[in-house]
Amino acid sequence: MSQPTLSRASPHPASESIATAEKRSSDSSIRHGSAKPTNAISMPTELEELVEFLHHGNTQIRQVAAEQLVGYSQSHTTLFKRNQLEPVRHLKLLVKDYAPIAKHALTILINISHDAEVLKSLARDDAFLETLLSRITIAKEQNANEIAMLLANMAKDDSLQRVLELKRDIPKAVSTSTWAMDQLLDCFVKGAEGSYNKDADFDYLAYFFADLGKFPKGREYLTSPQPHDANVIPLTKLQVFTSHRSHIRRLGVASTIKNAAFHVPAHATLFSTLSPDPTLPPPSQGANLLPYVLLPLMGPEEYSDEDTEGMLDELQLLEPDKEREKDMEIMTTHLETLLLLSTTREGRDALRKVKIYPIIRECHLHVDDDGVREACDRLVQVLMRTEEGEEEEAGAGSNDVGGGRMVELKNEEEDEDEKIVDII
Repeated sequence: MSQPTLSRASPHPASESIATAEKRSSDSSIRHGSAKPTNAISMPTELEELVEFLHHGNTQIRQVAAEQLVGYSQSHTTLFKRNQLEPVRHLKLLVKDYAPIAKHALTILINISHDAEVLKSLARDDAFLETLLSRITIAKEQNANEIAMLLANMAKDDSLQRVLELKRDIPKAVSTSTWAMDQLLDCFVKGAEGSYNKDADFDYLAYFFADLGKFPKGREYLTSPQPHDANVIPLTKLQVFTSHRSHIRRLGVASTIKNAAFHVPAHATLFSTLSPDPTLPPPSQGANLLPYVLLPLMGPEEYSDEDTEGMLDELQLLEPDKEREKDMEIMTTHLETLLLLSTTREGRDALRKVKIYPIIRECHLHVDDDGVREACDRLVQVLMRTEEGEEEEAGAGSNDVGGGRMVELKNEEEDEDEKIVDII
C-alpha cells in the first residue's frame, strides 16, 4: 500500500504525495492511498454487488470485499453513497470488526470523507465518534493512526466542535481526564514515536488540533489554563514538537499554533515566560511560546553581542550544527504566527524587546525561498514602523531593515476563517 495522500476537499481533490509535502490547509482532507485493484472489475454492476458484501455474515467475505473496495475509494465516492449512504453505515460498523477489516473500512472512510454528505454523516454521529475515541485510546489498537487521520478529516465539519466540551470514561492507561480533548492530547504527547502504542505515533492528531483551532472555542481551549489539569495550558504540550523529527507532527503543530494566535486576548499569555506571572490574570500561567516558534527559523549562525543582548536565553549559544527547518511551508507558517502576534502594539513591543529582528534577518539571508523571504519582509516592516504617537527619528530603522519599504497590512476586517485558509 502506498503512502497516504493529502488533497483539496472541494469539489474535486487533487492528490499530493505526503512523501513530498503534507501541506495542511483548513479545507484539505487526508487521503489514504492504496495500490490499484489487482483484479479489474467491470463497472458499475460488479462493484455495486461488491459493496453489498460489506455486511456479509462471513468474515472472510467481508475482508475480501473491503480490501477490494479500498482501491476504488479514491475515485468512486458515489459508489459508497448508494441507498442513502447505506455503505457508509456498514463501514462505520466494520471499524469495530477484526483489525484487518477495520483497517480497510477506516481507509475507505478516510478517502471518501472529502464528500460533504459523507463528512456530515461521519462527523455528526455521536455513537460513531465515541467508537473512534474509545478505540484510539486503547494501547493495543492496531489502527490508531488511521483513526487519527479520520478524526482530522471529520474536524472539517463545524459540528465536531462539540468534542471540546465532551466528557467520557477515563482511559486510565493514557489519561487521568474525563475530557475527550485532554485524552486525545495525552495520546498525542505520550504516544509519540510509538511510546504508548507500538503500532501508532498519533502524528495526524496534530492536524485534528489545527482544524479545531479554526474555531473560537478551539483557540480558547488551546490557550487557556485548564483548572482540572493543574492549570496547564494545552498549547504548551504541543509547542515542544516544533522541532520534532516527524514532518507531519511539525506541520500540524505549526498550524495549530498559528490558528491559536488568532486569539488576541491570549497574546499576553503566549508571550509570557513566567509561571506564575503577576501581570496575567489568575492563575497567572505563561506559555513561553516564542522560543518554540523562533528556534525552527534559526540556523548555526553566530550573532554579535549587540544582537544577542535581550534575546531569549533559549535562543542563545546554540550548537554549531544547529539546523534550520527544511520545509518552507512550516517556516512560512511560523513567520505568519509572529505576524499575528504583532497585531497589537503590546505584541510588537514584546517582539522588539526580545530582539527577533536579527533572527529574521539571518533567516531572510540564508533561506532561498520567495515565500519565506516575503514573510520575513512583511514581519520586519511591521516591527520597524513608527508607532502612532512616536516622533519619527531621522533614519529610524535604517540600521535594522536596510531601508526596506513598508507594505500595507490587509484589512483586519477580512473574514477570520478565510485568513486561516489562506495562510496555513
